[in-house]
Amino acid sequence: MNQLSKTEEQLMEYIWKHEKVFMKDLMDCYAEPKPATTTVATLLKRMQDKGFVGYVLYGNSREYYPLVEKSVYFSVYVKGIIKNFFGNSALQFASFFTSTSEMTKAELEDLKNIVQQEINKKKS
Repeated sequence: MNQLSKTEEQLMEYIWKHEKVFMKDLMDCYAEPKPATTTVATLLKRMQDKGFVGYVLYGNSREYYPLVEKSVYFSVYVKGIIKNFFGNSALQFASFFTSTSEMTKAELEDLKNIVQQEINKKKS
């Protein structure tokens, strides 16, 4: 799966959140100074070429929608981080994440419960 640039990710976040959007909706998501419409159109074209967004044509207007679920993209992204920065070891990643993320005791307990649920699923 291709990776999105940071600017493409920001645009994709909006599309994931709203599911179906027109160009005017996308332009509204930007703070001032807004980028040119042609800039956003170029980003959308690149995202289409990468297989992340599709569109339905209504006259001269395109309604854009995601072709890739956010959870799928995030999963591939995290797997890439684990492979490239942690020697493909999820254990090293988890150790780094829990020691550097400043999680509270309650959050660590919640994480422990999530891990325990996964262990129980694997036992079945």
